[in-house]
Amino acid sequence: MNPIFERIERRRGWTAEETLLLDQVRRLCAEQIAPRAAHHDRSGEFPWDNIRRINELGLNRIFLPEAHGGVGLRFRAYLEVVKILAEACAATAIIYATNYHALGPLMDFGSEALKARVLPRIAEGALGALAITEAVGGSDATAMTTRFRPEGDEIVVDGGKVFITSGDVADFLLLFGKWEGIADPKGSISLLVMERQAVQGYKVLRLEEKLGHRASSTAALAFEGCRVPRANLIGAPGDGLKLLFAALNRSRPSVAAHALGIARAAFRDMVAYANDRRSSGRRIVDFQANQFTIADAATDLAMAEAWLDYLCGVMEDGEEGYGLESSMAKMRASDLAMRIATDAIQMHGGYGYIQDYRVERLFRDAKITQIWEGTNQVHRQLIGRSFARRD
Repeated sequence: MNPIFERIERRRGWTAEETLLLDQVRRLCAEQIAPRAAHHDRSGEFPWDNIRRINELGLNRIFLPEAHGGVGLRFRAYLEVVKILAEACAATAIIYATNYHALGPLMDFGSEALKARVLPRIAEGALGALAITEAVGGSDATAMTTRFRPEGDEIVVDGGKVFITSGDVADFLLLFGKWEGIADPKGSISLLVMERQAVQGYKVLRLEEKLGHRASSTAALAFEGCRVPRANLIGAPGDGLKLLFAALNRSRPSVAAHALGIARAAFRDMVAYANDRRSSGRRIVDFQANQFTIADAATDLAMAEAWLDYLCGVMEDGEEGYGLESSMAKMRASDLAMRIATDAIQMHGGYGYIQDYRVERLFRDAKITQIWEGTNQVHRQLIGRSFARRD
């Protein structure tokens, strides 16, 4: 590791418990997850073997509250786990991180009874999924058409979702829809927990064939008269939009960490190849143009890591209103992952375009990070308009 990044790592001040955990995750990735990543990518097989090993380490417990099976580690330790996993296998990392993305609203706003029923199962290894996106709305979540109809002690769900990570295999679905009887399209958005095995009418319409993250399943779902206990509602009817924004502000740092894991992998591969490959009797790292490419990538990677560390501090200190900082982290990290992956392929020349080298897969995996959890165009709009003077 370069001294620049060694110093960044030292200054994170990992506790003994965090150091032990991160070493275990690195060992797992080096010995088992990374060697099988290409196989999972080419076959598209869901990496159940990786998920079992992740569960053996109890990694879901990192982000859970201690009262419900968590271990009380800092949020930045969870983000580092995401980075390490993403560097080894981006598909496995997003399956793992999606548990946090999905369960965040429940942990922050759910009733104690609901948390007591769901979170211990997540601690034991159950999978969660977050269901927001619909075919028409895309990034405009307020255009969703999934309906929640109250009926006694139950909520009847009708509608559909698309692009749902782990939607076919998740044990629990955090589902957004509109409460029947509330006319306001924004004020009607509500949120509930659906246990997949406990409802009738939950249908997986298809699994998407994707450019990257091929081993992570992405499902289109339909809900036809699904009956969910009223007790599974998070907050009150119509609270969904504020819960959605709060959830996204907390999950976007996780998406940034995922993108940085891909960027790290691409950077390491680019530097290693530049040192090994020779042209005209010289290592290609000795050519000034290539040194400039590496210097720019290293600098921006260090800056993105530092910003995410800063954001972790804000969140861990309990400060509020960090949505713009989360948008900055997600936008910059994902753009950087795409750029470094592109530069890594260019550094490899023709070899970067074939599957013999990992950079081809990293390039495909990087692209979606600029799209999900709000496209980067949306984040630029959010950040930019925050500077508009309010006359």
